Amino acid sequence: MSREFVLSRIRNIGIAAHIDAGKTTLSEAMLFLCGKTHRFGEVDEGQATLDWMPQERERGITITDAATTIPWKEHTINLIDTPGHVDFTAEVERALRVVDGMIALFCAVGGVEAQSETVWRQADRHGVPRIAFVNKMDRVGADFFRVVEEMRRDLGTNPVPVVLPIGAEEAFTGLVDLLSMDAVFFRADEEGVETERAPIPRDIQAGAEVAREKLLEAVAEADDRFLELFLAGEVRLEELRAAIRRTTLAGKIVPILAGSAAKLKGVQRLLDAVVDFLPSPADFPLIRGTWEGQTIARAPSPEEPLSALIFKVQADRHVGKVYFVRVYSGVLRSGEPVLNGNRGNVERVGRLFRVHANERQPVEELWAGEVGALVGLKEACTGDTLCAPTAPVTLETMGFPTPVLDLALAPVRRTDADRLSRAMAALAAEDPTLHFRADPQTNELVASGMGELHLEIVVDRLRREFGVDVLTGAPQVAYRETVRQALEFEHKLVKQTGGHGQYAHIIFQVEPAAPGAGLEFESRVVSGRIPKEFIPAVRKGLAEAMNAGPHGFPVVDLRFILVDGSYHVVDSSEQAFRACAAQGLREALKKAGTFILEPIMHVEATVPVECVGAVVGDLASRRGKLGALESKGLFSVVTAWVPLAELFGYATVLRSLASGRGSFTMRFERYARIPESLVPKVSKGMLVYSG
Repeated sequence: MSREFVLSRIRNIGIAAHIDAGKTTLSEAMLFLCGKTHRFGEVDEGQATLDWMPQERERGITITDAATTIPWKEHTINLIDTPGHVDFTAEVERALRVVDGMIALFCAVGGVEAQSETVWRQADRHGVPRIAFVNKMDRVGADFFRVVEEMRRDLGTNPVPVVLPIGAEEAFTGLVDLLSMDAVFFRADEEGVETERAPIPRDIQAGAEVAREKLLEAVAEADDRFLELFLAGEVRLEELRAAIRRTTLAGKIVPILAGSAAKLKGVQRLLDAVVDFLPSPADFPLIRGTWEGQTIARAPSPEEPLSALIFKVQADRHVGKVYFVRVYSGVLRSGEPVLNGNRGNVERVGRLFRVHANERQPVEELWAGEVGALVGLKEACTGDTLCAPTAPVTLETMGFPTPVLDLALAPVRRTDADRLSRAMAALAAEDPTLHFRADPQTNELVASGMGELHLEIVVDRLRREFGVDVLTGAPQVAYRETVRQALEFEHKLVKQTGGHGQYAHIIFQVEPAAPGAGLEFESRVVSGRIPKEFIPAVRKGLAEAMNAGPHGFPVVDLRFILVDGSYHVVDSSEQAFRACAAQGLREALKKAGTFILEPIMHVEATVPVECVGAVVGDLASRRGKLGALESKGLFSVVTAWVPLAELFGYATVLRSLASGRGSFTMRFERYARIPESLVPKVSKGMLVYSG
């Protein structure tokens, strides 16, 4: 069997959806049906194989990506189960960066929900082909056709059913396969495993024929090769299957399937669709990266030079850091040297593994197209490229959302201060949306995360995994500052002590940068006015000063241009220029002034129709800007953009306004300037978030 043939039989896929749509249950069903596990793990009972963290099993939710490998019909499926809670959206982001295809899961009752849209847009951004699975068809209120229509309307996609459910709710007994035009019935005594194919029942034959015609028309509109066959009336099963695959890979259609993962209904047909319709690594002709400004192209073949992307880092108390990798080209071998294309250092690969949740199976090599893990690297992080030292390349890295909530931490025992810092550094290396810093005013350690649940999990992991008991303050809004106006400034550091003194002199400009830019640094120093070896020290000093602006909040979106300066042959040093830059920037920000920025949240409240007026009025009173108002049966969905600081106890208020029948989701949207009238309150810590 050739390597290319093996590559074509690999499927790297992710499962993504809104929370409680049934992602992990579906993953467990797939593991069971593929023979990977011998029992069907119940998520609600804390038995799910892929929810291996204690925090996941106790809460019945997925917190971190879990990877596994399963066999299906001579194919290998590398599966990544992702979280649905908005606090852990970074896990979805990194999974979508390395998978080739995705199963988008929708609840047959809830339909397209807030996080459904978020993960769909993430997949759009990464260009990931998708199939969709309408889950929980056996639940009261299940409506397959409503979900398909919501996908068309809310996601702007082209959903095309390839199956039709036979019945719904308790009467959900089977599927019509629109490709083969026969029925699949589930046997209750075998827990819903598909075992019986039969002719389509006469009472639904006409509807099935209409749906089949719509399927053929949708594929013909999207694929010229199939259009000729369709017009000639010569459509064969294999040709239809191939055309659906081509149009799915091109992003022109999204095949829709249905079932109930908890009852194992429709999951076998979904596994067939993964193999039939989603891409293999061989379907992407070239992987592109860069090196020294040049574009580098590699074929997804083990014969090419090595290129692999680290998409996840996991702290392990026994082996240190575990690096999860997707190999795009070449072969990653244990014991061989690799170049970190982002950092420029060469390291030797330790042990390699294939992964099944928290279990690791040692292997000697990982080929192009495979997903696995390794240990032994000393300096690497999420988004780094590992490549052959003789053929360097840097692949596109990943972007992650900005943390919006701060939590002050202090060790219960003073002797644990160093352990707390090391533990937070390990967790931050693992989670790109977790930041931590020392507050210069209080000397407390401040953790910044995506929400209350995110920070709650961090505190729990500190106690369980690292043995550090901590005291926590009330969660605080993660305010930021940015410079008001452009300014040119000059700062000189002159200190004379016994022996060598300290001398540094810089002239620079500061100005606002684009939102999300962070720190943009440019040096225009010429003729050696400042030696090149001191320039990096200037940048380090800036990063230090940006930890706290004039109002005490981290500074963001700043452009710094080093224009000129001078140095002393004896008294100048890296430390002197670092201190000079930090002092100079602090003084410049005071003179130029700063705006305070606050996180704005995208809020979706689902409430009974009769309660809409009260809910809209309440959101407006919270400085909310109202968006869409949509009707979903007896309920309405109110969309608004609301400052995080104004969402004090909103869950309790919404329950009261909606007579206990309201729910809401929120996610970070952007940072925006706070009204000038609130600046004094924010500066004095009077406007905080208490949950």
